[in-house]
Amino acid sequence: MLDISKLKPGQTIVEDGELYLVLDTVFNKQARGAMKVKAKVKNLRTGANVNLQWNGGSTVEEAHVDKIAVTYSYDTGTDLVFLDCNDYSPFEIPKERLEWEKNFLSDEGGLEVNIRSYEGEILDVILPDKVALKITECEAAVKGNTATSALKTAVLETGFEVKVPLFIEDGEVILVNTNDGKYAGRA
Repeated sequence: MLDISKLKPGQTIVEDGELYLVLDTVFNKQARGAMKVKAKVKNLRTGANVNLQWNGGSTVEEAHVDKIAVTYSYDTGTDLVFLDCNDYSPFEIPKERLEWEKNFLSDEGGLEVNIRSYEGEILDVILPDKVALKITECEAAVKGNTATSALKTAVLETGFEVKVPLFIEDGEVILVNTNDGKYAGRA
């Protein structure tokens, strides 16, 4: 058990049978009142962000989550297949659980990611901060259209659309931020 006053961002906890990742904590101590601890947490099974609150002196169960280094291999149509970097054992994860992540997983495979698991249950895939993807389709730049921040739409090899600067062309490889899906530079 973990004392609630020791709770930090990045820790995983079990509360009411649900598995949470702590995103932020706030400790509120008033003059005569008992300390209250508020935490913004992410449910690792559903992906929902919620707020939890405890009184000082409470304890919470700490969860030991494993991170497994894997490489993205291929798409079966219903599942995405990852291979363990150590023993090449496959992990199949249903595509509907990885709606956001599949925007950054190229059909060529080979991207190294981490799988987060708890007691054998696969929770999610942790992508690198930035990935390099090839542009397959790009709007033509309109000359003189630089009055505002000049951006155009480009379609990546995964089908994901991203706004890029006017100088980017078809066939180029760019870096895309996996947290917000925005252009991060040339690769």
